[in-house]
Amino acid sequence: MQETRQAARQRRRRRRLMVGTTTGLVVAGLLVCLAMVMQPDGEEEAGRAPATAVANSQETDPPASPEAKKSPTPSPSKVSASPSAGVKKSKASASPSKTTSSASPRKTSTTSSLAGRIRGKITYPGVATVYQAGDGDGACSYGPSADMMVAAMNTTDYETSKACGAYVLVRAANGNSVTVRISNECPLPCAPGQLDLSEQAFAKLAPVTTGRIAITWSLVSPSSAGTISIRYKVGSSPYWCGVQAIGHRNPLARLEVSTGGGWRQLTRTDYNYFLSPDGSGCGKAIRLTDIYGEQLTINGMALRPDVVQSTGVQFARH
Repeated sequence: MQETRQAARQRRRRRRLMVGTTTGLVVAGLLVCLAMVMQPDGEEEAGRAPATAVANSQETDPPASPEAKKSPTPSPSKVSASPSAGVKKSKASASPSKTTSSASPRKTSTTSSLAGRIRGKITYPGVATVYQAGDGDGACSYGPSADMMVAAMNTTDYETSKACGAYVLVRAANGNSVTVRISNECPLPCAPGQLDLSEQAFAKLAPVTTGRIAITWSLVSPSSAGTISIRYKVGSSPYWCGVQAIGHRNPLARLEVSTGGGWRQLTRTDYNYFLSPDGSGCGKAIRLTDIYGEQLTINGMALRPDVVQSTGVQFARH
């Protein structure tokens, strides 16, 4: 009888062990499944080959884009109280480098129109407001300017920096006029047609205390424009680069770089750099096209980040 009771106890112990083991296995299995579901696919992404660069691609994202700080929204009745915050960027070289370059003969594109909202030979109505432009820097990322005849273009006409570098003749109803270069963006509620002028430029039209006046404006191609320069963005390398054209007489429609497969059009950012996310074409020949279809091919631009390199060429007047 005693042996029978001992045998029964042993059978009950074995059942408890089997149940516990089974329960443990079920729990462990659930944990493993849960871990597999929650595991990121980083290894799968890491195994993917980089995308092959193709002509006219429109890739955009840089490793880190700067803060595009724009002109403050102008007051409708008085001067802006605080200075405009320029784009946060590193300091460019004070003078163009002596790197030599060569440009191919000019060619005119057969494209009917490369202009966006702002076109030549058209007069636009609008209003002029005023802001404290500081050192003249702004969303276009040109850096400090010795010439304070600058303005911020309303967001609509700014068109993701397509207005950057444009020279605009501004006329007031009183007959006064001033030519300004677009170096910044005036955010909403700046309306289409509105220009936010530096205090120095606004003073050419009316007393700064006026704050807001009716104007008309149009594109111009100044004879005093020097030659175009090229600057690679800080952090540029053969694996990623941002390219900027400075001092172009006419608004820039396209920037392309030479690759093994031909010309590749780079995507323009709202801070006025054209990006090659995979490094394709970085340090190679550059082709610029203005809104009138004129093309300039520039060779000999070394991949030197944050250095202004003169090209010795310029677009024709219109």
